Amino acid sequence: MSKLSKKRRVIKRLIKLFFIYYLTLTIYLCYETVFPQILNAYQPQQQIISQAPQETEAEELYKQADRLYKDGQYQEALEKYQQALQIYQLIYRVSENGNQSLSLKIGKTLHSIGAVYNQLANYPQALEYYQQAVKLRRQINDKKGVGSSLNSIGAVYFRQGNYNQALDYLQQALKIRQELGDLVRVARTQNNIAAIYLNKAKYSQALEYYQQALQTFKELGNLQGEAAVINNIGLIYQQLGQYEKSLEWYQQALAIHQQTKNQKGEGDTLNNIGLTYKLLKKYDQALTYYQQALTVRKEIDDKPGIANSLNNIGLVYDQKSEYQTALEYLEQALTIFQQIGNKTEIGRTLDSLGTVYKSIQEYTQAEDYYRQALTIKRNIGDRASERITLSNIGDLLVTKKQPELAIIFYKSSVNVTEAIRQDIQALSLVQKQSYAQKIADTYRSLADLLLQQNRVIEAQKVLDLLKVQELDNYLKNVEGNEQTALGIELLPQEKELLDNYNAIQNQAVQVNEELTKLENILPVNRSVTQQQQITKLEAQKQQIQAKFKNFISNEEIVKILQQLQEKTGGESLDITNLSRLQNILKIKQNAVLLYPLILEDRIELVLVKSNGLPIHRSVPISKIELKNAIFDFRAALTYPRRRISDLAARETGKLLYEWLIKPWEIELLSARTKTIIYAPDGLLRYIPLGALYDGEKWLIEKFNINNITAASLTNFNSKPLDKLRVLAAAFSEGNYQFMVGSREFELSGLQFAGEEIEILAKIIPNTMKLFNQAFSWDEIISRVDKYNILHFATHADFVNGQPEDSFILFGDGSRLTLREITNLSLPNINLAVLSACRTGMGSILQDGSEILGLGYQMQRAGVKASVATLWQVDDRGTQLLMINFYRALKKGNITKAKALREAQLGLITGNVQAEKEANNFKHPYYWAPFILIGDGL
Repeated sequence: MSKLSKKRRVIKRLIKLFFIYYLTLTIYLCYETVFPQILNAYQPQQQIISQAPQETEAEELYKQADRLYKDGQYQEALEKYQQALQIYQLIYRVSENGNQSLSLKIGKTLHSIGAVYNQLANYPQALEYYQQAVKLRRQINDKKGVGSSLNSIGAVYFRQGNYNQALDYLQQALKIRQELGDLVRVARTQNNIAAIYLNKAKYSQALEYYQQALQTFKELGNLQGEAAVINNIGLIYQQLGQYEKSLEWYQQALAIHQQTKNQKGEGDTLNNIGLTYKLLKKYDQALTYYQQALTVRKEIDDKPGIANSLNNIGLVYDQKSEYQTALEYLEQALTIFQQIGNKTEIGRTLDSLGTVYKSIQEYTQAEDYYRQALTIKRNIGDRASERITLSNIGDLLVTKKQPELAIIFYKSSVNVTEAIRQDIQALSLVQKQSYAQKIADTYRSLADLLLQQNRVIEAQKVLDLLKVQELDNYLKNVEGNEQTALGIELLPQEKELLDNYNAIQNQAVQVNEELTKLENILPVNRSVTQQQQITKLEAQKQQIQAKFKNFISNEEIVKILQQLQEKTGGESLDITNLSRLQNILKIKQNAVLLYPLILEDRIELVLVKSNGLPIHRSVPISKIELKNAIFDFRAALTYPRRRISDLAARETGKLLYEWLIKPWEIELLSARTKTIIYAPDGLLRYIPLGALYDGEKWLIEKFNINNITAASLTNFNSKPLDKLRVLAAAFSEGNYQFMVGSREFELSGLQFAGEEIEILAKIIPNTMKLFNQAFSWDEIISRVDKYNILHFATHADFVNGQPEDSFILFGDGSRLTLREITNLSLPNINLAVLSACRTGMGSILQDGSEILGLGYQMQRAGVKASVATLWQVDDRGTQLLMINFYRALKKGNITKAKALREAQLGLITGNVQAEKEANNFKHPYYWAPFILIGDGL
């Protein structure tokens, strides 16, 4: 080929390449300039076309989530809601300006996710999503949605026990719903507010809101709402122990549910009726209603309800000691709860199974179920149930004769309880019914076991916390303080033992989880490897059970136990709390602290002196014997026929002296004791310690007596009164009739009350007198800051059942309940005197909680010490004792306890103002009922 031809081909190729380059450049420039205009015109339509299927997918996911939520499958529901939320948010982000419809859907989905977390008891997450929903709904002015989310936030705070915050949010929701005229939701929120007051034991406020909601539902003809509220009113009466009345309300609710064919409501109300009969210990009737509830719940496939009914039926059979039947029902309940993933109820049902197996002495099974329950409860933060399971493990270890380990679990249970007191969670009604008794039992079991091991310092702390817990059970408002929050010290060796035990437990949980997953695979579908793994895990399970069985005999554990015994045997513990107490006793000069603990077969007595370690004595007297002796003693002190002679009072008082005081005679003498600070237990709160008799003298003739609620709750920092300024009030004329709970009262003015106040005013010149109609709440509150002594001569009645049923009657006919005392602010009041009838107890002897309650409520209001009476006192005798009491106080530089003792000695010796009447008031009926509670030193 010629050179020319070659050149021509190269030139042609270059021209071709140039043309391709030019064409490419042109296309690129068109893409950058012309195409965007076309694309911009086309894109909105394309976006709408692509968005529609996605939004439809999100809506379908939301509907699926709703169905799962209603079936109680919360984890699965959560996943669907979150998927829907992601799609909605993605579509919203690619929208140029967003749109209102999508915002509404996002807000709704956020709210629903919050609802799932609420059901899963993950309250922080629930609050986070509800708050996001509120924020978004406010931005788009979705008032209805805002009200809904605020209502739900209130419900979460309610479940956490943060009642004040709950009320705040619910009141906001109520205001919005009232503005919208959304009466149905107004009534629902009123119903929720009522539930908070119900849990705060403010029954009158709860009833008021329930009645408002009920009235609204009736006016709207909303029968389902009406039935729901009627059911809740039944709960109030059930809480009050008025079971017959609660049954009346439940039956009304049931009739409406059946009329409207609301099977969900019907099942719930039948369940409540069953619970009421269970509380009445009418187990056959309870079973009938529980079975009816089960039938209804099965018809609508209410899986959570079905499991709940099966669980309740199992618990009734447990009460009837039909353990095999109980196990069958509980295992069915467990299976369903596991299927729907309700971990809270899984944990509680596992605990119930453990208790039944313990009853039939299958301890390995019982321990296995307890361990599983404990793990779940800890993981989900169900502390109220966790402390019960810890206590149950303690009970089991006592049965297995492993006291050192039992003490560790009891301590852990008590410490969880004390932590709960700082942040109380709301419990369901059925939990509350069993919770209070179980709590007290745990404290007593721990104190008993510690005393058996001669660990007295620790036992003393437990006894003090027991008093606090009993107060909380009665009043429901005892939050504790820095001392109670510390709970009971877990010693280093105990912590090491617990860590070892937990390590084995964690291993057991892991093996069980792996084994359960593999066993859920049908045998025909299992691979050879999976079957081999099951065999291996079964072998590991047996090894773990052997470790638990031989835990106490393990060489390493034996060594730790020996170290623990060496430490506790010498009581070489952290005695910060003891030192605090002993410093108080030194300051108060020759005082000792006496704690009795009533157990089934004995009384344990603990004495704390101003120096040395606490000591204890055990008196082998059964609880029944003690109860009979207390009843005989009270009868000798109070029955009219017994007042002719004090012989019966001396005889019965001597028996109790032998049990409570004689074991300490040498110690009291060597410590030169002048004052006994007394923290009585149970029925002992109904008898005056000063009226015990040593064969020659009443105890009050030898010592000052100062009752306390609990050392940790008593501030021993008051000083003797200097200048006395008394606000004195009396109900001396008139007559009032009224009902309190189920009790009817007809109370007339006290004959000598007016004269008592007049004489008091002569003794103490700075006395403000209020009589009858002038003796009112408003008058007291408007004047009280100017005085340091409050003296009421009026009727009062304090009963064990409910703080709302205990009251002080004012002269104008109004009443101050024991619950309402806590609303007072009385920081200047050094002494409150209730010189009336039954100001310390009701007519039925139970556990003396009302006496503790009176002292604590006064103390919480700011009062340093209170004087109250243990039975219906004599007007004239009271007048004479009070004259002596205030004359002693007027001397100055005298403690309240010593002044009261001098006044009581005045009646015993006949050294009273009215010489002609001197011999009429020597019987302890006249002087013994007056007790000093709080810091009287």
